[in-house]
Amino acid sequence: MWALLNIPQNWPMHLKIAAILVQPKYIRLYKFRVKRLFEEYRVTRLSALILPIFFYFISCFIKFRAVKKSTAKRRFYQLYPQLKPNQLSFFDPLRFIIQSLYLLLSKPNSESDFWHKLSYFLRKAWVKIRLFDRFIIQKSTKIWPVNSNPHNHTLINSIWRFHSFRWLTYLLISVVLFVFISVPFTISAQAAFMGLILLVAYPMRKVPGQLATIIMITLSLISSSRYLWWRFNETLGWQDWQSTLLGTGLIIAESYAWLVLLLGYFQTINPLKRAPVALPDNPDLWPSVDVYIPTYNEPLSVVKPTTLAALSLDWPQDKLNVYILDDGCRESFKEFADSVGAGYIIRDQHIHAKAGNMNHAMQHTKGEYIAIFDCDHIPARSFLQLTMGQFLKDKKVCLVQTPHHFFSADPFEKNLKNHTKVPNENMLFYGLIQDGNDMWNATFFCGSCAVLKREALESIGGFAFDTVTEDAHTALRMQRQGYKTTYINIPQAAGLATDSLSAHVGQRIRWARGMAQIFRIDNPLLGKGLQWRQRLCYLNAMLHFLSGIPRIIFLTAPLALIFFNAYIIHAEFLAIMLYVIPTLMQIKITNSRIQGKYRYSFWGEVYESVLAWYILKPTTVALFNPSKGKFNVTEKGGLNNNEFYDWNISTPSFVLFSINLVGFIIATFRLFFEDPQTIGVLLISMAWTAYNLVILGAAIAVAAEAKQIRASHRVQANIKGNIRLKNGHTLQCTVTDYSDKSVGLEVVDLIDHTVKPTDEIDLLLMAGKKQAVFTTKVVNRRDNQLGLLLTDMPVERQKEFVLATFARADAWIGWQKQFQHDRPSFSFKQIRHASWRGVNNMLFHAPVIAKPFVNLLIMGGEFIYSLLPKQPKQEPKNEYF
Repeated sequence: MWALLNIPQNWPMHLKIAAILVQPKYIRLYKFRVKRLFEEYRVTRLSALILPIFFYFISCFIKFRAVKKSTAKRRFYQLYPQLKPNQLSFFDPLRFIIQSLYLLLSKPNSESDFWHKLSYFLRKAWVKIRLFDRFIIQKSTKIWPVNSNPHNHTLINSIWRFHSFRWLTYLLISVVLFVFISVPFTISAQAAFMGLILLVAYPMRKVPGQLATIIMITLSLISSSRYLWWRFNETLGWQDWQSTLLGTGLIIAESYAWLVLLLGYFQTINPLKRAPVALPDNPDLWPSVDVYIPTYNEPLSVVKPTTLAALSLDWPQDKLNVYILDDGCRESFKEFADSVGAGYIIRDQHIHAKAGNMNHAMQHTKGEYIAIFDCDHIPARSFLQLTMGQFLKDKKVCLVQTPHHFFSADPFEKNLKNHTKVPNENMLFYGLIQDGNDMWNATFFCGSCAVLKREALESIGGFAFDTVTEDAHTALRMQRQGYKTTYINIPQAAGLATDSLSAHVGQRIRWARGMAQIFRIDNPLLGKGLQWRQRLCYLNAMLHFLSGIPRIIFLTAPLALIFFNAYIIHAEFLAIMLYVIPTLMQIKITNSRIQGKYRYSFWGEVYESVLAWYILKPTTVALFNPSKGKFNVTEKGGLNNNEFYDWNISTPSFVLFSINLVGFIIATFRLFFEDPQTIGVLLISMAWTAYNLVILGAAIAVAAEAKQIRASHRVQANIKGNIRLKNGHTLQCTVTDYSDKSVGLEVVDLIDHTVKPTDEIDLLLMAGKKQAVFTTKVVNRRDNQLGLLLTDMPVERQKEFVLATFARADAWIGWQKQFQHDRPSFSFKQIRHASWRGVNNMLFHAPVIAKPFVNLLIMGGEFIYSLLPKQPKQEPKNEYF
């Protein structure tokens, strides 16, 4: 070849290549290649100049003519999916090198059956684990039957009554636990110990009964306490001031999380699940009840259904009085109250917000008991029937609280489109925690859907107004006086959730500020009147609203190593893995068992991440100055005609997300230059950062406000009824959904009848014990389904419709049964999808001023992703069926 080109054979290779390149035909070919790369493949000028020289150099060693170009090209791009034939760039050689190293190091031999053997081994191991699960379940059920009543074990109970035996047992358990927690282990011993705990706990999660829950809680406390002991005794050897400062913040946040975990287990270890108490057969023995409906700036359309439902409560009418407490002093409300027979109370001085409004009403009413409903909470007609028996059974009961149920989607459900698919934020508290509080006589008053004893309220001077959470503070004061509070976990009212994320955050800010104020001015840990169990329940509630700083620390802690090279956990890579990963797994599976249908795994961290920044300031200020802050009314019933992204409320999450993303990108580059001895710790920080990005991405997704164009929220239902057509035929139907203005039906045999839009038909439903007839107009029809609009609705007819729909005794009974038990892996998949949607929404709705920065982040992310090695594409197989 060299002789044909008139190039001496003994020249060095670089001179030979230079001699080739300077020949006219090769210069013309080079110009053609550069022009084609620049114009057709749209590469940069620098890449267009360098890439032809690179390929010329390769051609000196590889005979391309001996290879079929189409086959080689196809195979090349299968092995190197990062490289695009029509999108060449300057960094393609780097991508080529990285992918080549990946293929050399990790590509399995196609002729080997290693991967088939590994897959078979994993499947076989999984089958053995499942068989072990079943064995544990069968044996534990025999040892401790699920339906057995501990009170029937008379011998155990008689021995347990001896205080000395009880305290000796407590002491022995404490000593054993302390040994397990504090004894130092080698790395191998720690691995064996945590492996044993997980081996016992993992199958135990499916064992029914209370004993299995206690075992899992015990194992979780051992592993988490052992981790914290290890952190304090072996990982605080910080070398510089940055590591000391940042590491101290992390260890304090971990201690806070451990304390909250411990109190949470105590609070929910044995939910009471109190049943209603039957009332006397003689209604003359039933007490008188005043129903308060406080309102300030809510529209009459929100207050009206609540008032009509309250007037329809199953209670002797001479012992039931309903009052609208209008702090807005609106004439239209007074006219409505007069028209339906409800009381109407206003006041001259609007002080102390909701608590002052109700205290003023107590001066003008005389009922023995006071039922309270927020103006958007529509009570079921059976509300008093299910709650009042507790007062007649025990004269020391001062409060009966029922759940707050919402028939509209809250911002998390609405914006993430998971309404009725994922338990909402309130469900853990009202489904589990309040039942746990009830076990320890520490039920909180929640401001609505509750009945209180007037005598108990008067003994403490009325509703507490020293804090912005008058409800919890009122219950605390009554409990200090020796009264009992109870909880019935049967929803007997339903209302509107907050309409927007900003309103939701504002509501939580008020709760956080109020609990911090209580902690300062009436600390449940101090003072007389409370049992230690009640104090711990209140302490956990208050610590929950102090989670702002710890949550922000957890969201930024891994960046200490990435940005500042600060080793906040002074331990080797393997020790961190063996202490952290098994402990987190044990906590997750234990909480998944306890919280099951009330809070799915990982969603609590999303809720806390959204609120962390906003509750940080008010709680901190309230701890130092408890008198600062005012009561804010949560807006309900709002509309949103357009989708938009709430940048104001999502700014903290966006900033944290951006910082973590930059940190992850920097850490990716550091992998190529890091000391091999420290690369393991860097990988841990990267994994932690990636997890934070997923959580923050989901938090960002909540700020994309969805449309809310319906003035009336629709409620899913299954109510049997009938319709009467214009021709006189009566057909059976099922109400599938309803609002206060419309109804959706599924009609039997509708296909045989002619029904078209604008036709008027009568809807027949049971309203209490009688049948009511509602005049409706057809607005749409699809096969056997009808959409009806209610017409001719005077007040009496509206009352009957509320009684037939919102106020039915069984209207909200199935609120907890629609959710499957938590599966952590599936829950994390939901979080991941929500996170991806959140990032897309954020980028799509980015403001103009942030577009350059957002575009830079996108380009950086795409660039990093393009450099990562990828699995080669497989050859398509010909399959015959």
